[in-house]
Amino acid sequence: MRLILLGAPGAGKGTQANFIKEKYNIPQISTGDMLRAAIKAGTELGLAAKKVMDTGGLVSDDIIIGLVKDRLAQPDCAQGYLFDGFPRTVAQADAMKDSGVAVDYVLEIAVPDESIIERIDGRRCHPGSGRVYHVKFNPPKVEGKDDVTGEDLVQRDDDKAEVVKKRLDVYHNQTEVLLGYYNDWAQSGQAGAPKYRRIEGVGPVDEIRDAAFAALSK
Repeated sequence: MRLILLGAPGAGKGTQANFIKEKYNIPQISTGDMLRAAIKAGTELGLAAKKVMDTGGLVSDDIIIGLVKDRLAQPDCAQGYLFDGFPRTVAQADAMKDSGVAVDYVLEIAVPDESIIERIDGRRCHPGSGRVYHVKFNPPKVEGKDDVTGEDLVQRDDDKAEVVKKRLDVYHNQTEVLLGYYNDWAQSGQAGAPKYRRIEGVGPVDEIRDAAFAALSK
């Protein structure tokens, strides 16, 4: 199973990616996770990426493609992989195609902007462990405190509503075109073209999971 998940930031791609990678026993290639690891480590790439991410922008294609190519060369990708948050531009999609990166399915998770803003703006995390809560959907036992340690929870800069709106603008202007890009490719009949599937990403998580599994089985 070689899969690309598409959808706006906050559409639930990360949550569904966890279900899919467990079902198919494949690694999740998340450029966001790679970038956050680099930021936490304080690397030169990480510091440059943080500056861009904190303002809601997109990190350069050169940095992302380099991260992805290194990741696909690792042995755990031999049986398949799941891309979450990549590609984000037609240039990245073309680079993937030109590099011969095989894709079996492209799965779009569709969610309205207003639902995404509510989801992301409500996130709170515990910096020490990475545990994530939501003020409405998954609140901590004590408001503003981590359930395990009792330490303060924080809102990441790139989770704030004004930044989320900028990220959605970037998505609509630069990334949304990929829906048509992959849909057209899927219908082209070309050798190596992926199958394109679209599901609604609003509702109970398990229902969205079941819809995703059903879409990937046909």
